[in-house]
Order: sequence, then structure tokens, then C-alpha cells
Amino acid sequence: MKNKVSAEMVENWLKGWCLSREVAFPVQYRSGFKVHVGDERQKERFVFPELNDDFFQLAYSIDEPWIYLKVSAASEEFMDKIPERWVLQPQGYMMICFQPMKFREINLAEGYRLEFSEYNSTFVVKIVAENGEQASIGRVSLIDNLAVYDRIVTEKDHQRKGLATFLLKELEKIALSRGFSNNLLVATEEGKQLYETLGWQMYSLHTSIVIPSDN
Repeated sequence: MKNKVSAEMVENWLKGWCLSREVAFPVQYRSGFKVHVGDERQKERFVFPELNDDFFQLAYSIDEPWIYLKVSAASEEFMDKIPERWVLQPQGYMMICFQPMKFREINLAEGYRLEFSEYNSTFVVKIVAENGEQASIGRVSLIDNLAVYDRIVTEKDHQRKGLATFLLKELEKIALSRGFSNNLLVATEEGKQLYETLGWQMYSLHTSIVIPSDN
């Protein structure tokens, strides 16, 4: 893990996230970035490359639900220093892979097919079962010199068939064909384990807090 997190790296990841989610690009907010998401359960997000007074001032000034604060720091560094209304979310990990991923020989499991689509600078790969059910889906957004991977999901009934790995391989093919070999994403705990087997490394923690609503 890097000692100092690059604000440019965080901003570029966030731009890729915005392309994938079809929302406006981040704007500078003090030492971090602000995105208007507009979802019922995520109105806005503030993302900070480091823990500092800007983060703490927001944590004290916000009392509205569903505004996320995100920071490249461990929760132990701040949770006991902010109001109790904030709820810690599952740990995230910003990860990088600045060389081709390490795939073993893998074929698409029998009974599945691929579907491709794109919008903005985002490319979508979907794996569909014989009955037409979506089994796995993922996206890669190409921004500046980075391929930002987002929303890599395999449905529960279709897990442990290598679908997510095959999906990532297809997404990487798209990125490489367009000259993008520097890969970036934010992983869950479960996803982190898969990505590490493919050659990804943790760049920084990505810790989130939010004030949930009562209903």
C-alpha cells in the first residue's frame, strides 16, 4: 500500500465511476471531491484522498441522511472522533494493476453466452444464462490513461463457475484493444481476494460512512 495517496488517482477513479453511473464528473471540494449522485440512498458523495480537517468539518456539519463521506484511511483513525450518527460501511479497497492481469486458461462455462454494449466511454460485458437470466455483469470506463472497472457482479445462483474471472478477462481485452493497460477499481472484501489472484495490488483503503434514514 502506498504511503501517500495521489489526489489525481482518486479523482480519475471517481471520474470513471461517474462515467459508469452516468452522473456528472466530480468537482473539487477543498482537498477532496464532491459528486452529486441523485439516488434516493446516495444523494451525494464526498471523497478525500487523506484524512484531514476538511473531512472532520463535513462529518460535524452534515446531519442529512444518505450523504456519503469516503476517505483513504482506516476507520480506526476517525470513527471515535466524529458524531455517533455516522454509520461505518463495509470496508472497501482501492486496487491497481498496471500490467496485464494474470489469467489461467479459462473458458466460458457451458450454457452461458456473452453480450456487449457501451455508452459514453464505458463498455459493458454481460454473461447470460440459457434461460436468459443475467448471470454476471461488469463495466470498464476509459478515462485519461486509466481503465476503471466498476460494478462487477455475479448473481448468487451462478457463482463458483469462473464467470467473474472470465468477465474481467473480456473487459481487459476491450481496454487493451484501446491502449489502456493501467487498471484501477475499488473492491469489496470478497472481490479483493479474487483480484489479488489476478495480479492486482491494494493501493489504499477506501472507507465509507453515511447517516442512514430512520425508514
